[in-house]
Amino acid sequence: MPETTRESLTTGGWRTLPFEPFRNAVTIHWIQHFEGDQPGVALLKYEAGASVPRHRHMGLETIMVLEGTQSDEGGDYGPGSLVVNKEGTEHSVWSDTGCVVLIQWDRPVKILQEEPA
Repeated sequence: MPETTRESLTTGGWRTLPFEPFRNAVTIHWIQHFEGDQPGVALLKYEAGASVPRHRHMGLETIMVLEGTQSDEGGDYGPGSLVVNKEGTEHSVWSDTGCVVLIQWDRPVKILQEEPA
């Protein structure tokens, strides 16, 4: 039996889960916090127009878009898209429409450019 389970995420099961502030207009539901050298796993919910500033991946990042569209300099990713960002890569992320993604980070990212105050 898995230690942590979230049911029916691809069909909207995330809608009943509690989210907390993460970044401006982005909220998070932690499935597994970073612990020791274990990766972090979470759901991120972007409001329409939300963004995450340019950052560097300090480990592998894997994203599955569940709803809406997430974008970066490489393109737009709709529901069902799988995005893999290798260690050492850099980008910024935004969502014009709002979106929900399932994300796993091997290690926390390093923010390179903070959002303007």
